[in-house]
Amino acid sequence: MNRRDLLKLTGLTASSISLNAFSGSHNKITTPINHHKATAKNIIYLCQSGGPSHVDLFDYHPELYKLHGSELPNSVRNGQRVTGMSANQKSFPVCAPIKPFQQHGQTGTWMSDLLPHTSKIVDDICIIKSMHTEAINHDPGVTFLNTGSQFPGHPSLGAWVSYGLGSKNKNMPAFCTLISQGSGKNPGQPIFSRLWGSGFLPSVHQGVQLRSSSSPILFLQDPRNITRKNRRLMLSALKELNLEYYQKQKDEEALTRIEQYEMSYRMQKEAPQVVDISNEPESTFKLYGEDARKPGTYAFNCLLARRMIEKDIRMVQLFHRGWDQHKQLKTHLPAQCKDTDQASAALITDLKQRGLLDDTLVVWSGEFGRSVYSQGKLGSGRDHHGRCFSMWMAGGGTKAGMSYGQTDEFAYNVVDKPVSVNDLNATILHCLGIDHERFSVKHQGLDTRLTGVEHCSVIKDLLT
Repeated sequence: MNRRDLLKLTGLTASSISLNAFSGSHNKITTPINHHKATAKNIIYLCQSGGPSHVDLFDYHPELYKLHGSELPNSVRNGQRVTGMSANQKSFPVCAPIKPFQQHGQTGTWMSDLLPHTSKIVDDICIIKSMHTEAINHDPGVTFLNTGSQFPGHPSLGAWVSYGLGSKNKNMPAFCTLISQGSGKNPGQPIFSRLWGSGFLPSVHQGVQLRSSSSPILFLQDPRNITRKNRRLMLSALKELNLEYYQKQKDEEALTRIEQYEMSYRMQKEAPQVVDISNEPESTFKLYGEDARKPGTYAFNCLLARRMIEKDIRMVQLFHRGWDQHKQLKTHLPAQCKDTDQASAALITDLKQRGLLDDTLVVWSGEFGRSVYSQGKLGSGRDHHGRCFSMWMAGGGTKAGMSYGQTDEFAYNVVDKPVSVNDLNATILHCLGIDHERFSVKHQGLDTRLTGVEHCSVIKDLLT
């Protein structure tokens, strides 16, 4: 009896393989988690890498204009650590916002003139002004934001979402990522693949990165003289070999390889439709801006994110680099806002007018904020600041037109309704119908969660 006949007899033919059905001890989920009714089915996470300045964008304190140039009181810093880049400064002069703030929308929300387009959607978003993080530098900060841990090796939020909920579109990955480079600072902080990695979860749950070029997905077309029938036969043979290896070694990565090959085969049909924007009307580019025509830009990626949501991709995450304004704040920050402001607002408007915002949770956040004091001479730049920062959410069961939390008059410390990174992740999972305390896997003998072991809570005041 040859191997093919044996596999058929034992019910383990290529067509019957199910990754979850054969998974081992740490991949038990075979149906989507449903701890409670979800308010969101999908996520678009707009990760602003580098630390956007809450002082200059969202957290309005009119007192800062009067305090401009004065020394930051020691009672405000209260011995808190600062980075090595400003720790040896002899002076910590307060730097007021570089542009005026205005009130917008029916809610009268204060927002910087640097964000004219986001200002138009303030009644559709929920701004959290009391975020805080444990991290003080970029790598641990952005790793913590995306994985719930400052240490590499933990699964990303998107991997957890894929693991818990699976894919709604079997022809596309559950989790896709895109990267864009801002003009605010070049080259910006590096973006590591572990930010969308699967960590100790099966690697089938890691994010699939689309390239920033005219061909975002490589090798979608078969080589010349390879027919679809031949490709199918090749993949079926590979399945059998990988399954045979799995049965001998019990190595779950063999199952992952099977699934990834099959996903690639299915993507060949559907993915080209997702990344082809030639059928978009002119009104789309008027909404998102002309940059939306240019592959690799933030605007182009925002447009792709909407198209992916229309294809039922569970989570799309955009990483935009360049928010690290230690120097040349007055030129780099406006350039960064110009890159992102119109497209971010357009995404909310587009989702809303298509009836997708109710089921889609949109998150806009960096890993921390910026210092109210100048790094170097007055007005030159701002250092990292994790004691407080601002971010916003929209759709997916969050309250619209809301500002939550408060910082002191120096935008330095949280004084009301603090929200930690783990609180944020717990809230995101809650919107997806997942109880973060009941969502864990065994790893190195521990029940490990996205939200860690310290106490954190769903911020229910943010939810409808």
